[in-house]
Amino acid sequence: MSTFKAPKGTYDLIPPVSATYLAVREAIAAPLRRSGYGYVETPGFEDVNLFARGVGESTDIVTKEMYAFETKGGSRLALRPEGTASVLRAALEANLHKQGNLPVKLWYSGSYYRYERPQKGRYRHFSQVGAEAIGAEDPALDAELIILADEAYRSLGLRNFRILLNSLGDKECRPVYREALQDFLRGLDLDEDTLRRAEINPLRVLDDKRESVRKQLTGAPLLRDYLCDACKAYHEEVRALITAAGVVFEDDDKLVRGLDYYTRTTFEFVHDGLGSQSAVGGGGRYDGLSEMIGGPALPSVGWALGVDRTVLALEAEGVALDLPSATSVFAVALGEEARRILFGKVTELRRAGIAADFSFGGKGLKGSMKDANRSGARFAVVAGERDLAEGVVQLKDMETGEQRPVALDGLLDVVRAELA
Repeated sequence: MSTFKAPKGTYDLIPPVSATYLAVREAIAAPLRRSGYGYVETPGFEDVNLFARGVGESTDIVTKEMYAFETKGGSRLALRPEGTASVLRAALEANLHKQGNLPVKLWYSGSYYRYERPQKGRYRHFSQVGAEAIGAEDPALDAELIILADEAYRSLGLRNFRILLNSLGDKECRPVYREALQDFLRGLDLDEDTLRRAEINPLRVLDDKRESVRKQLTGAPLLRDYLCDACKAYHEEVRALITAAGVVFEDDDKLVRGLDYYTRTTFEFVHDGLGSQSAVGGGGRYDGLSEMIGGPALPSVGWALGVDRTVLALEAEGVALDLPSATSVFAVALGEEARRILFGKVTELRRAGIAADFSFGGKGLKGSMKDANRSGARFAVVAGERDLAEGVVQLKDMETGEQRPVALDGLLDVVRAELA
């Protein structure tokens, strides 16, 4: 046994479970690729100030959860706690917004890091697939992203998730609401940290999960009552477009995002089978983030969906993904000449696009057939000196147990026909 273990709050993805995670990532990415989103990949760490400015210095992510460190050269870096700020930074640095084709539509997949109390569905290292549409203020873009996420979840077979929708207003109307909410919160019996948070970013208090706080929020002013006419019209158009697409959602007046950069449209995907960690993904519009990190005004919208949480949601619903077998053909060679020839046939099958594996290690027939069975292969190809002298191999159907000789030079055509 190894002396080392995965760090607390992290996990290893190993077969066969890892195949499910890969399938989830592919399912989430597929609708994005069909909709003009190009793939972007950013470093696992960034300048710590990118997140302090963009995510918000008052957020728990920045004040408590971010893995920050100083390099030998004296730079202050942080492991990325989320994807949006990094993707927007990359787009600005590459001047994608100056190429005349706005919005810039990007999708990404990767690992993110937050120092949190580990529990089921909440890890210190987690995986997300995300999408960002940068440089356009259009309710159709907000609707598109919500529809694509809904499509991704449904393609996986998920049904018991809900979409929560709200508007956070903009720089015109939110300050008025902010002041009204602060006046309300100052009259509550809150601890010192929560009162301090209320002065910096009062909307985040609405997202507090503690029952002692939540029960006091009854009667808190609602943002919808403070939205300006432009924000109301924008939100109604988003709602109308989603509804026309047949996507069911719930209006949630108290839905806020834990990051400071969100404006107007905000949404969350929740699954009631996951207990307290019910959110499987979320996002919204962030029209001022580019300016916060030193770029030009670029109204944008995006989301991130948790791969880990999505897998847990599939388990909660009892959904088993129809995953292709990792191996279709497993070759078992008896003797050195057979090993040489069958190894060549395995290479031929692979080059033809057929998943094939080989019995390595010089095992005998019994041990090799056990390997073939464990591989999940549909067929085993077995050959010894006598078979090769006759120009054949034995093709065994691992499901039915039926075995028959097949001409060695016609193996590829036979296997291809059987698997079609």
